[in-house]
Amino acid sequence: TSWDLKRCMECEWKPDEQGLQQILQLLKESQSPDTSTQRSVQQKLEQLNQYPDFNNYLIFVLTKLKSEDEPTRSLSGLILKNNVKAHYQNFPNGVSDFIKNECLQNIGDSSPLIRATVGILITTIASKGELQNWPELLPKLCTLLDSEDYNTCEGAFGALQKICEDSAEILDSDILDRPLNIMIPKFLQFFKHNSPKIRSHAIACVNQFIISRTQALMLHIDSFIENLFALATDEEPEVRKNVCRALVMLLEVRMDRLLPHMHNIIEYMLQRTQDQDENVALEACEFWLTLAEQPVCKDVLCGHLSQLTPVLVNGMKYSEIDIILLKGDVEEDEAIPDNEQDIRPRFHRSRTVAQQHEGDGIEEEDDDEDDLDDDDDTISDWNLRKCSAAALDVLANVFRDDLLLHILPLLKELLFHPDWVIKESGILVLGAIAEGCMQGMIPYLPELVPHLVQCLSDKKALVRSITCWTLSRYAHWVVSQPPDTYLKPLMTELLKRILDSNKRVQEAACSAFATLEEEACTELVPYLAYILDTLVFAFSKYQHKNLLILYDAIGTLADSVGHHLNKPEYIQMLMPPLIQKWNQLKDEDKDLFPLLECLSSVATALQSGFLPYCEPVYQRCVNLVQKTLAQAMLHHTQPNQYEAPDKDFMIVALDLLSGLAEGLGGNIEQLVARSNILTLMYQCMQDKMPEVRQSSFALLGDLTKACFQHVKPCIADFMPILGTNLNPELISVCNNATWAIGEISIQMGAEMQPYIAMVLHQLVEIINRPNTPKTLLENTAITIGRLGYVCPQEVAPMLQQFIRPWCTSLRNIRDNEEKDSAFRGICTMISVNPGGVVQDFIFFCDAVASWVNPKDDLRDMFCKILHGFKNQVGDENWRRFSDQFPLPLKERLAAFYGV
Repeated sequence: TSWDLKRCMECEWKPDEQGLQQILQLLKESQSPDTSTQRSVQQKLEQLNQYPDFNNYLIFVLTKLKSEDEPTRSLSGLILKNNVKAHYQNFPNGVSDFIKNECLQNIGDSSPLIRATVGILITTIASKGELQNWPELLPKLCTLLDSEDYNTCEGAFGALQKICEDSAEILDSDILDRPLNIMIPKFLQFFKHNSPKIRSHAIACVNQFIISRTQALMLHIDSFIENLFALATDEEPEVRKNVCRALVMLLEVRMDRLLPHMHNIIEYMLQRTQDQDENVALEACEFWLTLAEQPVCKDVLCGHLSQLTPVLVNGMKYSEIDIILLKGDVEEDEAIPDNEQDIRPRFHRSRTVAQQHEGDGIEEEDDDEDDLDDDDDTISDWNLRKCSAAALDVLANVFRDDLLLHILPLLKELLFHPDWVIKESGILVLGAIAEGCMQGMIPYLPELVPHLVQCLSDKKALVRSITCWTLSRYAHWVVSQPPDTYLKPLMTELLKRILDSNKRVQEAACSAFATLEEEACTELVPYLAYILDTLVFAFSKYQHKNLLILYDAIGTLADSVGHHLNKPEYIQMLMPPLIQKWNQLKDEDKDLFPLLECLSSVATALQSGFLPYCEPVYQRCVNLVQKTLAQAMLHHTQPNQYEAPDKDFMIVALDLLSGLAEGLGGNIEQLVARSNILTLMYQCMQDKMPEVRQSSFALLGDLTKACFQHVKPCIADFMPILGTNLNPELISVCNNATWAIGEISIQMGAEMQPYIAMVLHQLVEIINRPNTPKTLLENTAITIGRLGYVCPQEVAPMLQQFIRPWCTSLRNIRDNEEKDSAFRGICTMISVNPGGVVQDFIFFCDAVASWVNPKDDLRDMFCKILHGFKNQVGDENWRRFSDQFPLPLKERLAAFYGV
């Protein structure tokens, strides 16, 4: 048969000596550090890929050419792996069969490096969809596990572990006839193997199937757990690490099976968190993080807190290797330029329109900026120190002040310790518990905060930087005290740290100051000159990375003090350095993002004070949008010639235009008249990227408020687009579209009538949806109210369908223009359709009572409706009805409206 013939051809494939030498020469060259050599090697490899049997040579070098050194043979295998990734579907049958065969023959090579390379090659072929087309692979590897020869067993296991990692999903599907039913029991047998490497492979293989709750594993869960316990004190660190990893995952997936053993598991994890091997300790430390998220955490852990707390605290010290990597002995580095690789990409958060609440400022969605990513983002990102600190943070949130019993005695010792490494860890502990234990910490803060402020001038840079972070975690308390007591000394010292000679301290101080600004808001106004002095001086001092954080601190300052910034002397200080940077940066420089965000905040705060600077800024933003759209168009029509643009440039530009429109109001009219911004917006509103649409709807709303005469001619085109974007799956897009519709309706008045049908049904559906975020509910309610204000005949018939959620979502927002127009709308609709509110009248009463001081004519509207209802039902019924009111509501309505 032809099949036999092919087999024979395969046996006979022999490399041509000259070809072989050429390839070996290439492999040698590719190990050269020289980049131009590297480039020519890449080109030659691409050329060789034209020859069908080039890959035969590569596998031959890997598996047969024992005379060559191992690194060269391994490299040959890795090049083959890349070819498999890129071109496997084009390999002739003979070649792919030859490679598969050679792999299985040589999985037990005596060299660990060659075995591992063959394993990588096998899993790469397998994940190219070849598990189906290579039916003998899994049975063969499983058989090899039973080999007497250690190398064969280890090589097969290594390959299986990689396949389990790369192809877990397909292994657990019907496509392959569920091989795991055989494989998992097989792996479990090897937990007791005498070789630590084999035991480690066996656990790692099974671990791939825990999180997905794979049926085959769940059947054997008890025997799996039993086997894990047997390996708990294995002498091999890699085995202990895999045991810890398994237990952490089981905590999420099969808590029911761990609970009976929980006491012993916790005792075990306490030991492992102190393991000599840091990798084991780190895996074990994850256990506390995961446990804290489980409802049983408090019950199972409360008896162990006295043991766990010191272990976590101890893990929060910098290790010697950390200090070396952090250049902890380099105190002054401000003059050394940054390594560009160290600068993390910045993500721009697009503009979302939100309502003001009772209490203070705008309520952001939970903003985790002050998270425990304290200040060592340059070390291998996740380490024992960070994990311990994160665990202490979550446990503080679970146990609250109960944790302090165990922490306070330790803290006393740490915070005043002569060794800076220990003192530094104490300051980190204090920051980590800030959120969870705030109430219990308050009595100690009058003593601790001044101590921390002193630590800001410690001689060790790493102590100064962590102190900045910890103080920012207590900023809320500092601001709640009389300003001269803590705020002023803290601010004075933090500003000095912003000008520190150490870059890490500058960075920590800038971030901490931004947090302080958010908390203090207008409390900072008396110190503005001093603050601006410092921030502007930092401009001339900072290297690249910290400059980006400085923009953020300036933007946050503008957000926090608002129009107080609009004084000629402040503008004179602040604007020249910002504009100088603005002129230096090219249109394709990503540093524009934070600068544009910063300018957007500054423009909104300065209002008319920004006028002298607005024209070039406006022009450039419009250009950025236009450029990006043009580039996207080219990419769309000729994807091979043109790259896709980075749309962040356009998003940030749209957001800055919104900031200008909000800050300058009617003054922006001339600029809009002389530009094609509305045409560009029409394109942006239909972009397929949600963030682009989100920002364009925010700008639409702001331009509607600032200069409606230019927007009005486009309304017929814009409204259908707004209607199709009322999809609550994309919360921010939906939110901004909703807000824009409300702003447009106020300007359009009765002319809004033809567009009501495009949007009303979606809005009513959104306001009745369970689990809709608060901001979206509030904006939806305001827009429904505004539509009803301008077109009551169209909206009032639906009153009964939305009145109840409408009232509950608006009772908590502050008195303002938006709330005012929305309530006028609801009153107008009630007068058109009083029956629509009867069943939910108590909710309307409650919403009315949420007003602190409505305008006189609005108060009259409220009065008329309340008294009208009371007269309609009669005194007796009204008394019965108003007896259901909570007391404060009853008193308020009586006092304000005489009912």
